[in-house]
Amino acid sequence: MSAQLGRLIVYTKKLDEMSDFYCTHFGFQELRLENDKIVELVAIEGGAHILLYPVSPKRKEAQTLVKLVFDVRDVEAFCKAASKKGLEFGAIHQAEGYCFANAKDPSGNSVQVSSRAFVARK
Repeated sequence: MSAQLGRLIVYTKKLDEMSDFYCTHFGFQELRLENDKIVELVAIEGGAHILLYPVSPKRKEAQTLVKLVFDVRDVEAFCKAASKKGLEFGAIHQAEGYCFANAKDPSGNSVQVSSRAFVARK
């Protein structure tokens, strides 16, 4: 028996900023249910959804060691397009047959774009 990853919870004090960030830069669609404190970001083209959950006042943001990785075929083109919308990625790194670049979301969590998913595997 196996299970499919369907949702990731990201704790934040900046629900609106985070929603805008992931919708603007990564193509998610916001879903808010009445009387629900969670903001669900729906992956329109498939993949895991992101659940934005209000962090408790005593907990620091970006305290958990998590990095969200978004699969893109052309990292350089994605980074250039993101820059035009106000998201700056760091240097593009070359790995074994793929490349990646890193940035931060409004709560300080690490996000990455990577072409690793598109590398032909033997």
